[in-house]
Amino acid sequence: MATKDQKEIKNLDLAQKAMREMMTICQIPSPTGYTHNVEAYLMERLTSMGFHPWQRHKGGIICALDKNAQPQSGKAGENALMLSAHIDTLGLMVRHIKGNGRLRLTALGGYPLNYAEQENVKVITRDGREYDGTVRLMNPAVHASRDSGTRARDDANMELVLDEQVHNREDVEALGISAGDFVVLDPRTQLAGDGFLKSRHLDDKASSAMLLALAEEIAAGRIKPSRKLYVMFTNYEEVGHGAAGGIPEGISDLLAVDMGVVGDDLDTDEYCLSICAKDSSGPYNFFFTNELIELAQKNDLRYAVDIYPFYGSDAAAALHSGLDIRHALIGTGVAASHGYERVHQEGVANTLSLLFALAEA
Repeated sequence: MATKDQKEIKNLDLAQKAMREMMTICQIPSPTGYTHNVEAYLMERLTSMGFHPWQRHKGGIICALDKNAQPQSGKAGENALMLSAHIDTLGLMVRHIKGNGRLRLTALGGYPLNYAEQENVKVITRDGREYDGTVRLMNPAVHASRDSGTRARDDANMELVLDEQVHNREDVEALGISAGDFVVLDPRTQLAGDGFLKSRHLDDKASSAMLLALAEEIAAGRIKPSRKLYVMFTNYEEVGHGAAGGIPEGISDLLAVDMGVVGDDLDTDEYCLSICAKDSSGPYNFFFTNELIELAQKNDLRYAVDIYPFYGSDAAAALHSGLDIRHALIGTGVAASHGYERVHQEGVANTLSLLFALAEA
């Protein structure tokens, strides 16, 4: 792995542009199961570039990065490459309306509820009404509770308090709120310090923005793919079946562009491209992963190769659905995953550089 001061940072301007796109996408609520608004945004962006994206029956978007390609083609041709990112995020759902007008919650995806403590949220009803609230510990005041600092942060001890004058279950139901309504967290997206972007949901809206950046470069003719190239934005990755189904025939390589994990026993940090060799589903394709490492070396990029023991990706979901593909996983380093996350423009630039090189390889 190369150190920060050994590498010239390529494509830094494009990384900064991609980070502004990330800010836009992070502001569009899209918890798993409620992604139609961000899908509409991506469909408009890809169409405006001259491409012909289409949506699967289960949601999500597929697009050939070729302005002459027919939309919704079932066949990709031979030796096609697909890049995937997921647009669904972690979130919450109303599990039960309590007798006192508070809401019990259930998590969407692998979301520790302590990460949502004291967070501002919106409840979105089935007919589109929105109500503000806060997720907090039950009886949270330290002046009234001696165990507020030690109580487990789980769905038995935490609740959503609506910013409405409700005193019982009937008051809440009169607002149109019911079990099964989605709860979205304030992303708190902001640029900060020396090239950082902080936000919830950078897993995986950071990669979604980078795939749009690649599409823009191809649309402008600045990058010329060496083979048939598709992008896919999935909508159920956080619950394990994002890339399962709907992939055109002829895809031979699937690269999941997700997030690089930053942790004490990992070499990935926020300034580099991460290449994952193995996650909870097992090792990634040996030859495809080697090709990515060689491209990173050839293009003088800062990168790390790591093992993610508590991780799964769209590439593994595609394999589990029965596809015969080579699979691999990369991403920019994302700190504090599933919480209040952070990326840096240098990591984004290194990841973009590999995507550009792979498209033309």
